[in-house]
Amino acid sequence: MAAAMGLRLLSFSRRALRTPRPSSLPARRGYQGGSPADSRKDLLEIPLPPWQERPSEPLQAKRARLLYESRKRGMLENCLLLSLFAKENLNSMTERQLNLYDRLINEPSNDWDIYYWATEAKPTPEVFENDVMVMLKEFTKNKNKEQRLRQPDLEYLFELSR
Repeated sequence: MAAAMGLRLLSFSRRALRTPRPSSLPARRGYQGGSPADSRKDLLEIPLPPWQERPSEPLQAKRARLLYESRKRGMLENCLLLSLFAKENLNSMTERQLNLYDRLINEPSNDWDIYYWATEAKPTPEVFENDVMVMLKEFTKNKNKEQRLRQPDLEYLFELSR
């Protein structure tokens, strides 16, 4: 059934290529790139609770939480980028750097902002311009041309405790 439908679509598309469109028919409608500026009236901002530093959180608990939060983002691009960054860097970060990373991934309400800052598509706000952001930007450049197509497995966590 699906194959027959595919053949009909294929034959239709071939026919459409051979037959010129009569000028009396209206052109196909679609996005032309000249749309008016978006008023953003339909944008719904959901207020998030403000980020709060956790000064009494033990370092191992903080690393585990940040690893989890790096893996569970709102968009796949950041899941990949931040989970791989966390695997490579969390265990060597100082407490100060962990706090900066915590703030970076949890304070902005829009995950796209983090992605654009890390890829340098948009300028990083001064409050997030620090050594952790420099590390993330360097990691994002992928100078070794690694394939970063999936999140790292979690087995490496158990290898450290042996």
